[in-house]
Amino acid sequence: MSVTEPPQSAKIPPLDRRLFLKGGVLGAGLMGAPLAAQSTAGGFTHGVASGEPGQDRVLLWTRFVHRQDVPLTWQLLSADGTRRLVAEGEVVASPENDFCAKAWATGLTPGTWYYYRFVSPDGSISDEGRTRTLPEGRTARWRMGVFSCSNIGFGWFNAYAAAARADDFDCAFHLGDYLYEYPLGTYPGENQIQPGRWLDPQTEIVALADYRARYANYRSDPDLRRIHQLFPMISGWDDHESTNDSWAGGAQNHQSETEGEWSVRKAAAKRAYREWMPVSDEDWATYEVGDLATLFRLETRLTARAEQFDFSKVLAGIDDPGQAQAALVAFRDGAYTDPSREILGSSQRAWLSAGMKQSRKDGKPWQVLVQQVLLGSVMTPPAFADAMPPGTPDFIRRYITQGALAARAELPRSMDAWDGYPAARARLFRDALEADANIVSLAGDTHNAWAFDLDLAGERVGVEFGGTSVTSPGIEGALGSIPPANVERAIVGTNSQLKWMDSSRRGYMVVELTPERASAEHRFVASVRDKGAGVTATTTIATGANRRMLDLS
Repeated sequence: MSVTEPPQSAKIPPLDRRLFLKGGVLGAGLMGAPLAAQSTAGGFTHGVASGEPGQDRVLLWTRFVHRQDVPLTWQLLSADGTRRLVAEGEVVASPENDFCAKAWATGLTPGTWYYYRFVSPDGSISDEGRTRTLPEGRTARWRMGVFSCSNIGFGWFNAYAAAARADDFDCAFHLGDYLYEYPLGTYPGENQIQPGRWLDPQTEIVALADYRARYANYRSDPDLRRIHQLFPMISGWDDHESTNDSWAGGAQNHQSETEGEWSVRKAAAKRAYREWMPVSDEDWATYEVGDLATLFRLETRLTARAEQFDFSKVLAGIDDPGQAQAALVAFRDGAYTDPSREILGSSQRAWLSAGMKQSRKDGKPWQVLVQQVLLGSVMTPPAFADAMPPGTPDFIRRYITQGALAARAELPRSMDAWDGYPAARARLFRDALEADANIVSLAGDTHNAWAFDLDLAGERVGVEFGGTSVTSPGIEGALGSIPPANVERAIVGTNSQLKWMDSSRRGYMVVELTPERASAEHRFVASVRDKGAGVTATTTIATGANRRMLDLS
């Protein structure tokens, strides 16, 4: 692996680099206790985190467990040999917020690394974290580590560990599915669970206490804690932070008759997320990266999304292949293109449209969509329906068969991605073209890696880099009998916007922006079943400023 070193201003001073690489100040107490003890002990139980970076501010997070409200002092220190106290303030860790405490540090210098920590009244000190503000003015380069889909039961969070070791980006993104809601033995199944991984609670999470416990479970993982400790993170939820295939008014994995009102569960999921994550209470937000880019963190899941279409309902009661094709064509030409179906909603769309125009007016070469689900369109190769081996589980067989039928009707497979909301996607693309924006879309969700040219009726809109998962299995789980190269060749050949994909490996992306170029380096780890497995392969794909298409030469 070839790792490009960050610019001098982005590097940690040598003294402090040695300290945290040895597990010293930046890792004190993290590795010494079992995970269960770390989640239930009193005091500082889950390390530190930072997020929502701005040019003069950052949001700091910790958790301090006690019988009652406890005032904590937060301190921001210079990241140089002096370790000068730059700012401090007070925040309360309260049982009301599951003992999570968040505080804004403001009045900071743009484009600057800092250290931070929390101090309790009894003198105990949290782990020490590192954070960074966004740059202002002329910016030659900005690098972002991008993660998604981290299911603790499937394996070790080696992608987080590898990213922390590489230490070569300026901030982190998490594009969703930070955790999963399922009970023990569902996803992963009992025969797929990685030994040494544990789940709390072991039931499906539905109530506020359940969501809080699951965050405590995940945040007890040392590698996840480490990545939070080293970088400010910009985060947005996808569906599993609430439940599978959620939308504004419900979810595939929510049964009101046994699990109560959806609005109550949704509110609990959002509350726990905002308690446990270094995020603001804003559903969507803008981040300005000097004169280089505007980052738009979108919310595509719980605010305005219409209920997903379901091919099973379109094909219900139909056994004849000819009738099935006719039903799919009628769906394609009717309900599928309903212009009233939303994924962003009018308020978020107006905010995004205005933001793209302002970003271009300010002369910024890149408008980056930090969001959850693929904008690029993907149809299932029809031949996959005949390639499933004996013993393929019924739900996978049904999913692929329906996708193959849909493709013959010129329909994409995933109705949960932007593919399920074509009118809303067209509106976004028209807004981007009107703004003369250079869109770089970042997406997670699929557990595989992708690179798309995005267009509206042949007019170039931008590019999309889709990142693979931290642990959750991808297409290889359904098509394990087909060599990955053949899977990739078939899917790319079936979809005109898709220029590259990886169908079988886990890892993370490093996205780099310069005034001339935007690139995504996909870093794949050797395994999620072997703890500590590192990066063994990389692929870099890029685009030039104002090209709005990938450079694959």
